[in-house]
Amino acid sequence: MASAIQKIALNASRDIPFNRLVLSQSNVRRVKSGLSIEELARDIERRGLLQSLNVRPVLNGEGTETGSYEVPAGGRRFRALELLVKQKKLAKTAPVPCVVREAGSAILAEDDSLAENVQRLGLHPLDQFRAFRDMLEKGMSEEEIAAAFFVVPTVVKQRLRLMTVSDKLLDIYEQDGMKLEQLMAFSISDDHDRQLQVWEIVSQSHNREPYLIRRMLTEKTVRASDRRVRFVGLEAYLAAGGYIMRDLFEADDGGWLQDPTLLDRLVMNKLQEAAEQVRAEGWKWVETALSFPWGHTRDFAEIDGTPVVLSDEEAARLTALHSEQEAIEAEYAQEDEFPEEIDTRLGEIEQAIEALEERPVSFDPGDMARSGVFVSLDTDGTLLVERGFVRPEDMPVEPEVDHDESDGYDDAIDHRGDGDDAEGNGREGAPDIEPEEEDGLKPLSDRLLTELTAWRTLALRDAFAANPHIALTELLHSLVRDLYWQVSGVDCLEAYVREIPLPVHSPDMPGSLPAHALRQRNEGWKHDLPEDEDALWQWLDGLDDTSRLALLAHCLSFGVNALHESSHGPSLARSVRERLARAGRLATALRLDLVEAGWQPTVENYLGRVTRARILEAVRGARGNEAADRIAHMKKGDMAQAAERLLDGSGWLPEALRTRNVAGRNAGEAGTADMSDNPDAVAAE
Repeated sequence: MASAIQKIALNASRDIPFNRLVLSQSNVRRVKSGLSIEELARDIERRGLLQSLNVRPVLNGEGTETGSYEVPAGGRRFRALELLVKQKKLAKTAPVPCVVREAGSAILAEDDSLAENVQRLGLHPLDQFRAFRDMLEKGMSEEEIAAAFFVVPTVVKQRLRLMTVSDKLLDIYEQDGMKLEQLMAFSISDDHDRQLQVWEIVSQSHNREPYLIRRMLTEKTVRASDRRVRFVGLEAYLAAGGYIMRDLFEADDGGWLQDPTLLDRLVMNKLQEAAEQVRAEGWKWVETALSFPWGHTRDFAEIDGTPVVLSDEEAARLTALHSEQEAIEAEYAQEDEFPEEIDTRLGEIEQAIEALEERPVSFDPGDMARSGVFVSLDTDGTLLVERGFVRPEDMPVEPEVDHDESDGYDDAIDHRGDGDDAEGNGREGAPDIEPEEEDGLKPLSDRLLTELTAWRTLALRDAFAANPHIALTELLHSLVRDLYWQVSGVDCLEAYVREIPLPVHSPDMPGSLPAHALRQRNEGWKHDLPEDEDALWQWLDGLDDTSRLALLAHCLSFGVNALHESSHGPSLARSVRERLARAGRLATALRLDLVEAGWQPTVENYLGRVTRARILEAVRGARGNEAADRIAHMKKGDMAQAAERLLDGSGWLPEALRTRNVAGRNAGEAGTADMSDNPDAVAAE
């Protein structure tokens, strides 16, 4: 006959006056953590005691119960009640619900205290989210929920943000199929279908990092820091019905705009409004675009304008600002740094001086009647207005001049235009795309190499112009070569710069850092040059050595040529090899770093133009074999897009853009030489 299972008996519970309770020395909790005693007391005051105390009778020396009880488990609750008594919010004799362990129990008091703390299980984040959601639906605000649980409202907002996540993903998380950080990454978007698509992709990959999930969910959006957003303003975008995605769990730099089409329409509308205002000035034509191709003004002549003279009031204001600036600098000349308020004031003075000294330019109405303006968006999100360009058909006909009477200026450097005039005017024809079926490390196409080396040439020009010492060395090197190894001309000095156009380039080059720097530098020199060409020599002669070297480097930079060109015949091939070798030496001397210059591999400028094998080679070199293996099964287009995300921030460069002895830039490819240091490899490409 089976024996009956012995039934357990639970400890009795009863109410004990608070003044009969004392804190036990057997309580194992010593370190304060989590909710403070003050916060717990406020919570008990609001909702009452939710959990009883665990107590034992206090015995005297003879083993007899004294009528008092010690508290080995529930010490924080006891202290919170004690605080309420001290604050006279609770009576000393108020009954406290207690579970009473019998005297002389075989279970130690420390055992009870430890068990209560160790066996307690924290609330699952998903349960907390659901509880917050239920409370919100029943009428409590986010602030009220936060106050009730003594957390900041941000915590409640973050948990409630999970309401945007698909229920299927919540179920996967509940079954431990993903981590909390991954689930929070999905909350950045409320598109459940897209969330599930992304999870299907990353769940089959070794890389399930939250940053990758966020990037995939935002790849068709626009950053709030984008120049277009800075131009029109977030308020205008929101007022037009646009929506912004925000990440409550990570810094998001203002979020992501989900409607790029709406944003572009707002940008173009604002540009058109600006163009109409410019047109009213009296120009023959005004062209408007989000951005114009690099070198778009190359075939245009440029008319000269006259800076507007300062008014008497403006001149007096400028003098006063300079005087105040000099007085402040003299007063604090012996100090290590300016006080905060003085530093702020100096900044205001500098801005005011710059605003007065940057004079607007006026043009002759007759010149304006045959000239036009380009209106576009600058790289920093401000309006870019380029005035005074004359189309070839509108240029006045010059009388023919006998070449014998020429004054010898035909070979001079012509930089009447801005920095754009130094380059080509766009890409000719469709980019070459590698067929899907062509695999292996076949040589890069001539067009792609030309585009890559155009980028390198532009960055090399910027670095060259910023380093007068190397610029002068290169000039002297060229002059000495011409003097001792070639036949010189009949002129007194045959040194000149032949402007090298860059007619073939990738779409990202016009807005690049080197392009912006060259334009700014060219505009600065153009602003400083004398209006009268006859006064140029005297003006140059009066410059200090630093300025002369800087101008020399700037002018020489337009002749820098590091372009790859398709070669037909050994003579031309040898010339290209020698040119690229010298360009490589120059890049090494300048420590040219295309990563710092802003180039990064994209589908458009590289990855979509090469074979699958080259894509995998790039990912393997930058991120390792495991990363390459994760995308090896993909189709060419998907692989290129995945590679773009993987290579973002890696510092990887194709061989054509690398500079020798610039370390730490090409992940996984240390010691790889610059292509210009291997002429045979250049010829093979």
